[in-house]
This record gives sequence, C-alpha cells and structure tokens, in this order.
Amino acid sequence: MFVKYLKCNRCGREYKLESKPVLCENNDLGRLDVIYDYEKLERAFNVENLGKRPFNMWRYMEFLPVPSQKYVVSLGEGGTPLLKSTRLAEVLGLRNLYLKDETRNPTGSFKDRAMSVSVSMAKFFGFKKAAIASSGNAAAALAAYGAKAGLDVFAFVPDFAGYGKIAQLLYYGAKVFKVRWTEAEDPTVKMMRLVVEKYGFYPSPSFGVYNPYQIEGPKTISMEIVEQLGWKTPDQIFVPTGAGSLLTGVYNGFRDFNAVGLINKYPKMVAVQPEGNYPLVRAWREGQDPLNIRPWEKPPETIATGLEDTFPWDGDAALKAMYATNGYGVVVSDEEIIQAMKLLASLEGVFAEPSGAAGLAGLVKAVNEGLVDKDETIVVLITGHGLKDPDVIRKTAGDAPLINPSLEELKRASENYYRIQI
Repeated sequence: MFVKYLKCNRCGREYKLESKPVLCENNDLGRLDVIYDYEKLERAFNVENLGKRPFNMWRYMEFLPVPSQKYVVSLGEGGTPLLKSTRLAEVLGLRNLYLKDETRNPTGSFKDRAMSVSVSMAKFFGFKKAAIASSGNAAAALAAYGAKAGLDVFAFVPDFAGYGKIAQLLYYGAKVFKVRWTEAEDPTVKMMRLVVEKYGFYPSPSFGVYNPYQIEGPKTISMEIVEQLGWKTPDQIFVPTGAGSLLTGVYNGFRDFNAVGLINKYPKMVAVQPEGNYPLVRAWREGQDPLNIRPWEKPPETIATGLEDTFPWDGDAALKAMYATNGYGVVVSDEEIIQAMKLLASLEGVFAEPSGAAGLAGLVKAVNEGLVDKDETIVVLITGHGLKDPDVIRKTAGDAPLINPSLEELKRASENYYRIQI
C-alpha cells in the first residue's frame, strides 16, 4: 500500500484512505488528489519484475490506490498496442508517429481503465449501488465492471447519446436514464449529484471532483507508452479532451515515473477539443487561473459527444499539466474529425468514433501549423471504437452501391461510385 493520503485540491484538507473518502467535506468543487509515498515506491517497484506480470494495467499495481489484489475487479483492461504508423506517418511527413489504440479495451474505450479502479474501490468501500453521469463510454465501462462486481448501476446520459452506447449499457444491466439537455449546465451531472446526496449511492463518473480514484486508471496509459517505447518518453502526446480527466491521468503517469527515477522528462501535453465546446483550450489560450476556468456558455454542439463537458471538471490539473510541459491546445471542427476518422481507418486499419479520433484531427492541424517537428516522437491517443457511435458512422460513411451478380455491373459501379478502373 503506497498511498500516503488524499488531499483536496481546493481547500487542502487531507484524508486517510482508511477513512474511505470519496468527496471533500469542505468544498463542493474539491477533488481529492491521491498522494503517493514515492520513496517507498522507488524501493518497492522493480522493472525487472514486470516481465513476470501479465501485460495489462494492473502490472503497475503499486501505482494504483486499490489496497489489495483481493479487491481488484478486472476484465483484462489495458495492455493495449502502441502501433507504429507507416502510411499515415508518410502522409503527415512524420518519422516517428505512434497510435495508442485504446479501442482494444473490453468495452471499447479507455474508460475501462478508470472504471476498473473505481469499481475496485467501491468493492473495498462496500458500496452496493453506483451512479454515473456520462455521454456513454464511461457509463458502459462502469456498467460492465459493475456487472462483474455485483454493483447496481444507475446511468444518466444526455438525450443525444448514441444508441450504440445505450444498448451496451442496457445489456450490462444498468438502469439507464436519458436526460434532456436544454441549458449550459450538464443535466446528467445534476441528476447524479441528486441521487448521491439523497440515496447515498457511490458516485463514479470519469472526472475527479466526484470520484478521485478513477482518474488513477488512465495514468497506466502513459506508463505503458514509456515501457513500449523502451523506457523512453515521447516528445508530444495528443489527447482528446472533455473534462480534462484523461489528460490529467496521462500526465500523472509520467509524473509518477519521473518521481521514482524511471524517466527524466515529460512530453508536451496537447489538449484537443471540438470547436463546439472547448473551455479548456480557451482557458489555455487566455492564460486563465486553473482554479477559475470559465465554463462553456451554451450546450455543446459537436459530433464528438464524448467531449461535450461544458465545464472541465479536472481542468485545473489539466491546465497545470499543459503549462508545466510547455503543452498547448488545438481546436478542431467536426469536418476535421470526420476526415481524421477516415484517415485512421483507411491508412492504418484503426476504426475510431469521433471522440476517439479527435486527437488525430488535432495532430493534423498541429502539423499544418508547424507545431510538430518531423523527427519528434509523437503519440496520439485513439480513445474509443467506431462502433460506439453507429448513428454518426452511418451519416458520415456513405453507403455501398447495389449491383446484380454481373461483372459488367461491377465494372460500371466501380467507375461511377468509386471512380476506379478494375
């Protein structure tokens, strides 16, 4: 056990893990950051022992807050491939481009890492019911791990959530509620907060203000990247960003490895947000105080529904990470995201949903703006599978021509539809 204590990022109050804290008792917006004993960790964690462990995120158990292996709820999350890009890298003029393919996780997104840790802590705490506010992926992950652990899950999703995600939730046995979104404030968060306060449910969204443990899971992404690169740190890492939780978690992984002497540098942390909702990138552009980020003033408008957080709940930590690493923000349009989805699939064989491909859209834009050197080692996070959002896929992919079993019709359709000669 390597957790020293938890500390509220706003009021500074400290909590022992043994007291099983989830929310700060002094500050409604306070996130309880997990503070580790790095001296003890450095003595205990041995790189040579990693070879004896399965390649999943729990190989880094010492860096996670779960007190004992007996509480771990796992579906084999993590251990995702770091793909060396060839065709896409050539198109972009880059020599060292890598894709961290988080679509390979059990429910199809990186959120499995977060919810594996969160549900493991719920098991340790003894909760029987959990509530979540989510656009879909985090809820699906919570529902899956909740099913594994026997945790009853109440999921509040926005009314525009893709049916693919809702269907996944229903199959896992979650109680799903679509909530109308008519104002700037996220109504799913409001509903989650109400049931947590009224009924004492375990709050388990994928942002730290309401659950400090889930944010620890995604930091294993950066730990895997370092290990997969031969214990080297990339120069830049492009992160699809909504609440700022993923960027924070990924930064924390590099922080932890720096703290125990396994690496000695950080990559530039690059936040990519859609132009219909970019409060964190706006905060970076304006140099806002991390603890006073202005929320987006209206409901989000983007096909990247996983990035629709109008208030970046972990934006303080994400913004500090961007400042500390000389990182930056990129805003991309829906059209640029769709193009990135097509490039990713057609050139590298990776099928991503809009939110999952937003990082690549950000890289394309950064390359065009001269923010990336061709010799730098670049990692793009691909965060969610394309089948997560079939409604968007159907609208943007087009359709196939219908022919009779005839070579003549095949030839004609190939020329007319695909503009190719057989």
